[in-house]
Amino acid sequence: MNPENKVFVITGASSGIGAELAKQLSKKGAHIVCAARTKKKLEVVCRDIVENGGSSIAVQADITDKTHCDRIINVAIEKYEKIDALILNAGISMWAKFDEIKDVGFFKDIMNTNYMGSVYCVHSALPFLKKSKGKIISCSTGQAIMGFPNHSGYVASKHALHGFLSTIRMENKADITVLEAVLSWIKGTSLRDNSFGADGKKQQGFARKHTREAVPLNHCVQTIVTSIEKDLKTVYIPKKLSLIPFLRLFFNRFLERRVTKAIAENK
Repeated sequence: MNPENKVFVITGASSGIGAELAKQLSKKGAHIVCAARTKKKLEVVCRDIVENGGSSIAVQADITDKTHCDRIINVAIEKYEKIDALILNAGISMWAKFDEIKDVGFFKDIMNTNYMGSVYCVHSALPFLKKSKGKIISCSTGQAIMGFPNHSGYVASKHALHGFLSTIRMENKADITVLEAVLSWIKGTSLRDNSFGADGKKQQGFARKHTREAVPLNHCVQTIVTSIEKDLKTVYIPKKLSLIPFLRLFFNRFLERRVTKAIAENK
């Protein structure tokens, strides 16, 4: 897909990957509909795009509410008369061993944002995406295709979304395409700061340091944009994540040891 003159709806666009995707796609001539809960940050992103000659509109919304998702899409149609791509980027995480969690109630928050929020957005946008022969892009994770210590609720939400989008791809293969960006740890996002701890509270101000293998934000986004342009179905960032399906099938014990070690080094 050539981004020029295409309309992209991006969730979680007020910071991190979402904000950078909005800016980089805008530079390639795309029209950007930025959606997020934080109005001030959202407006800063859109203002930056417009001041640099781009086209963008901000929609304050909480994707865990279906009516908000409908409104995002309605605003996009009213402004640009079409939607060519939906980028599912909004998400929240966690960092706690399951047996140390005091109350698993926050799992509902994770599922509502990471899974149901994406389902709502796809349901609202799909008729318009089919009309434009458009694309769904999911900012996913290696945790969508394997287990991961300290992330049980997050892993469950991403597995669910992976299965959902695989089905959407199969049901609509004549009308839309789906790109899943399978990501590792990415520097420059707020995902860690906003992750739930064992006490069920956000760990703001207690972010863990990234390992040397963490991917810079700009490189991550550039790779996703290139993958959109090449119409890929899956992109692994970094590339070594593409080994996960093979290792799970033939060397699962080795893979689990490596992942467990990486988590231990990342405390």
